[in-house]
Amino acid sequence: MSISALPRRVVVTGASGKLGRAVVAHLRAAGVDVLAVDRAGGRDPRDVDGEFLLVDLTDYGQVVEAFTGGADEHAGGVDAVVHLAAVPAPGLMSNATTFANNSATTYNVFAAARAAGIKRVVWASSETVLGLPFDTPPPYAPVDEEYAPRPESTYSLNKALEEEMARHFCRWDPELVMVGLRFSNVMDVEDYAPFPSFDADPQLRRWNLWGYIDARDGAQAVERALAHDQPGADVFVIANADTVMTRSSASLMAEVYPGVEIRKELGEHETLLSIEKARRVLGYDPRHSWRDHVDVL
Repeated sequence: MSISALPRRVVVTGASGKLGRAVVAHLRAAGVDVLAVDRAGGRDPRDVDGEFLLVDLTDYGQVVEAFTGGADEHAGGVDAVVHLAAVPAPGLMSNATTFANNSATTYNVFAAARAAGIKRVVWASSETVLGLPFDTPPPYAPVDEEYAPRPESTYSLNKALEEEMARHFCRWDPELVMVGLRFSNVMDVEDYAPFPSFDADPQLRRWNLWGYIDARDGAQAVERALAHDQPGADVFVIANADTVMTRSSASLMAEVYPGVEIRKELGEHETLLSIEKARRVLGYDPRHSWRDHVDVL
């Protein structure tokens, strides 16, 4: 595990999203100077707590200005970037629109960080690169980072290309640290109420092997990734330690994916989106569970 102190000043894109809000709050609580960036709803920055800047991330010039302190009344000297902004899922926009937006914003963020001399970038990759929605069964379980990306949607294809893009940016700059976090389905506490109903039909959530990530644990993963100081590009599956089900993980796999190899003895509700690499390399340690907020019979 290679860990350093947290950067002093960090830009967080997609700061108005579910995960973005949690990340901004978490980093500020940890003493990090955060410039929150988004364009959601054209909101007035004066209505947002803390430092906030509206930026069209598809415009490279605006991204460079945000990262270098070129915008009036915003300091320069950014030490790291957390890139969470994107069309957040497949099917929300046309495929071409999703790809055009997400590919442009990520390229602009990566390239602007390099131009500004920023050596640490953390970005939101996605569990979708693992093969979601698993209409084709996974190669084994728990799934991990050891097999090649298997994008099954335009959204996921873009995430897979982002991971490849990061590898080349790091090849161009051997001092660059780029960490891709393959986040599972992000949840806030208020999202947990329907979870007990999932047991009635295991097919309802098989699309991501019954996984999820509490936004607070997602924010912890971002903090751990920002402290990671091993040069190069790396990716990590980020999920909670349990599934969304009260049924055992072994029984779910036996019923829904009976032909899939199980590569370890599973805990009763152990996640099938392996977080072992994130635990080992980043020191990630999920602390939350939906079971702490909903009565389970």
